[in-house]
Amino acid sequence: MRNPLRSEDEAFRFLIASVVAALVIAGAAYVNTWLGVAAAVLAVAGILWWLKQEPVPGAADVQPKITSETPPGVHRLLVVANETVGGAALLSTLEGLAQPTTELLVVAPALASRVRHWASDVDGARADAEVRLQASVTRLEATGLEVRGEIGDEDPLVAIEDALRTFGADAIVISTHPEGRSNWLKQNVVDRARERFALPVTHVVVDIAAEQSPGA
Repeated sequence: MRNPLRSEDEAFRFLIASVVAALVIAGAAYVNTWLGVAAAVLAVAGILWWLKQEPVPGAADVQPKITSETPPGVHRLLVVANETVGGAALLSTLEGLAQPTTELLVVAPALASRVRHWASDVDGARADAEVRLQASVTRLEATGLEVRGEIGDEDPLVAIEDALRTFGADAIVISTHPEGRSNWLKQNVVDRARERFALPVTHVVVDIAAEQSPGA
């Protein structure tokens, strides 16, 4: 079934059609009550028929995937993580993906909570992300990898796109909390990244609580 709110164009067309139908019904009812009822029935039937139609994909519906160019002889990984940025599972995965020529860019989106947004404490969110980011970069550098980090946009997809403008990557690694505790998974960030970027996307689940437990 067609979703009339799936895009601004669809919503605008649906609104215009609804207004025109209402005007026709009102005009018909002004002339004759039964004529107004007939017009209303036809309008409802037409709208239901339209909603049942599957939209035909057009040029405006198909967005080309964003690509990336890497310098010759260099293997680059773009890593996106926030609270899980220092997780052992992520660091282990990166060590496994690394090659002798690998360069890493670790991007930590500055995620501000709703309370912080209300309090305009965006700088506080960036400072927290910076602390976690620096700790992760230090641990990765200890493995011999060439690493640098930066704070990104709070929207992880925007952060990835921004990073790719200056850091051509061969692959993307996205680190999240486990299912049920991850806002990124609730927002379907991993699948959306695979749809948006023409690069391999590796998803790493980091259970910080389990890693920090005494028996870990």
